[in-house]
Amino acid sequence: MRKKILCFTLCLMVLCFSSHPKTYGAETNKNEDNQKLMSLYKKVETLTTIPWYVFAAIDQYERNVRHSRRDIPKAPGLIEIYIKPEVWTGPLNPNQKDTDPRTIGLFGGIGVDGNGDKKAEPTNDEDVLYTIANYLQSYGSDLDNIKIGLWEYYHRDKAVGLILGHMKLFQKYGRLDLEGHAFPIPRQYNFTYHNTWGDARGWGGRRIHEGTDIFANYGVPVRSTCFGVIEMKGWNRYGGWRVGIRDIDNTYHYFAHLNGFADGLKVGQVVEPGQLIGSVGSSGYGPPGTSGKFPPHLHYGLYKDNGRTEWSFDPYPHLKAWERAERNKK
Repeated sequence: MRKKILCFTLCLMVLCFSSHPKTYGAETNKNEDNQKLMSLYKKVETLTTIPWYVFAAIDQYERNVRHSRRDIPKAPGLIEIYIKPEVWTGPLNPNQKDTDPRTIGLFGGIGVDGNGDKKAEPTNDEDVLYTIANYLQSYGSDLDNIKIGLWEYYHRDKAVGLILGHMKLFQKYGRLDLEGHAFPIPRQYNFTYHNTWGDARGWGGRRIHEGTDIFANYGVPVRSTCFGVIEMKGWNRYGGWRVGIRDIDNTYHYFAHLNGFADGLKVGQVVEPGQLIGSVGSSGYGPPGTSGKFPPHLHYGLYKDNGRTEWSFDPYPHLKAWERAERNKK
């Protein structure tokens, strides 16, 4: 009997100790990658005087785009900025795999040598990062000219706006790990919700419900679910008083039917998980000020941008995960 108990105890110990290294290893690798990325950003900042958070923001935007599309190849290194072959080597270059900076420049390509090995390789992190830096520097290193350079590169206002938002976040917090989340309603208040994403809606025409409704009393605090930038604040005839926050993953967090906004909340403001942004209400379904056409609740939606378009996805699993994480913390 004693031997069985001893064996059982040893098995439990083995399970406990063997399960932790996986999580710890994943966190360690992420931290190490962030340290390496920051080192690369800072190195190019020193060479170009363009702030490191500009490169971090471009890289983060491109990383999100890569991970949400299938037509862009997987990044060969840590830097995930994708430069098309014809842009790297030049549109008329007969050799789309050219790595010679001289012929690349001759054919109007933007690829340059960033690590001093006399090759301009789109698979080399330093070359890619320095190429983007060199491109931006051709317009100027101040913010206004960087905006112009970004627009000339992407030709999409939305892309420029998202990158500028990422820049704000990295500049304010001075670090890359800005992926924390919070449940939008504080735990001490009564609330209830279930998965309503995709349900039919009739007011204003046939449409689907692009979010999860969290029912709570009037005036219950509503908090930011992420690190992000206030992208939109105001009235919408469907959503009433609403707030939109863009996070570091190009995801748009939509809070609707609010009773009011937090004091001083404004478009362009940086917010973080758990920060007060408003309160639960029943506004919407009419002109500004319309309220009471349905029970008080928070409509919470999530939208993803992939560099071309934006679409809604189900927030319910994320809400459950954030609620569970906060409960476990307590």
